[in-house]
Amino acid sequence: MKKFITTLKNIWSIEELRNRILATLFIIVVFRIGSHITLPGVDPSKLTDLTGGNGLLGLLDTLVGGAFSNASVMALGIMPYISASIAVQLLGLALPYFSKLQKEGESGRKKLNQITRWLTIAVTITQGFAYLKSTIPTDAIVISQGLFYVSGVILLVAGTMMCLWLGERITEKGIGNGISMIIMIGIVSRFPGAIIGEGRARVADGQPLYFILELVLLFLVVIFAVALTQAIRRVPVQYAKQIVGNKTVSGQRQYLPLKVNISGVMPIIFGQALMFVPSFVAGYFAEKSDTAQYIATVFGDFTSWQYNLLYAVLIIAFTFFYTAISINPNQIADDMKRGGGFIPGVKPGQATSDFIARILDRITLPGAILLALIAIFPAIASLFGMTQLFASFYGGTSLLILVGVVLDTLQQIESYLLMKRYEGLMESGRVTGREQLVAR
Repeated sequence: MKKFITTLKNIWSIEELRNRILATLFIIVVFRIGSHITLPGVDPSKLTDLTGGNGLLGLLDTLVGGAFSNASVMALGIMPYISASIAVQLLGLALPYFSKLQKEGESGRKKLNQITRWLTIAVTITQGFAYLKSTIPTDAIVISQGLFYVSGVILLVAGTMMCLWLGERITEKGIGNGISMIIMIGIVSRFPGAIIGEGRARVADGQPLYFILELVLLFLVVIFAVALTQAIRRVPVQYAKQIVGNKTVSGQRQYLPLKVNISGVMPIIFGQALMFVPSFVAGYFAEKSDTAQYIATVFGDFTSWQYNLLYAVLIIAFTFFYTAISINPNQIADDMKRGGGFIPGVKPGQATSDFIARILDRITLPGAILLALIAIFPAIASLFGMTQLFASFYGGTSLLILVGVVLDTLQQIESYLLMKRYEGLMESGRVTGREQLVAR
């Protein structure tokens, strides 16, 4: 405890770090206030469960901190920007123009950011109109519907762009990755209510010890998620001797860090987005076909084994897909060869590329299976009688985003402490963030 208090004092004594933390807290307060501002023309007292028990809508409501169910001006949060970013990234694989921009450095990045922002506005307009039309009850609209839909879409676009601006201010003036921080705050805001609701339910049922066991199990699941996020396969890389000026620099051995879970939370997001398609399509034919009715029922229940089996398969498939588009073994081998590096016992060039590809295949499969297991943990927890909100923190998107953002933020704080020659946060070594992929 004494070391912890000393570390907090060291953090507060660094003026730049202190100002960044205070700026981050201020921006978070602004974001949370905006999440509770209801759209004009809506009667909040007539808003019921806007998610309707839908797993995807429930996930969205969790990611935006309840703004979705509050019919807030920030109801869509930062999610349209995430969708636009994924679309632009995928376009880089399909269209040469986007692929060229990705290789143009800073100028290309600025152009891609501009394209992503315009695409974010288009996505928000589409999703915003669908949200207002299909989610907001007509009896809750107290003004002309035409005026409400037009003004509502404009305000939702403004709310999403405001979230994006706040996220960028956190990245620039605060601590941590701003976009990820905005999402994390939305998730964390639901956590106290989830614990209180689960605790009251267990106490009412006369099972307080069962609630304590659930908390212990949640702690173990978090440790498991941290281990999966941090797991790295280090490939040794030897660099030949180089002559720099009049000096000869001896060869150094470094490591190429290949993460077991390179794709992060993206496969779960992709899988979750597709899992509502079977029940949605089957719902149109449910009245005419018993099979369609069965499919709609089975895949509308996120605790059914059929739902979770397909969900796991999609996550494993998307993990391999995302890893393939994120890491190019040929490019790594070429960069290594140009830098005078080689893997001991492996010839430079194509042999090195094949060697790295084999390692990726071997570590991606167990990583994908473990990621799928984390994704279906909430369904398993719900089967044991936990409330749906509390069970959502046992895995899936919520847990991985929380773990990843916290690790990134701690890594930045640790960098400030070490830069000012203070002790780090951990006695066992430095905290490694998700994006820290430098060779060690």
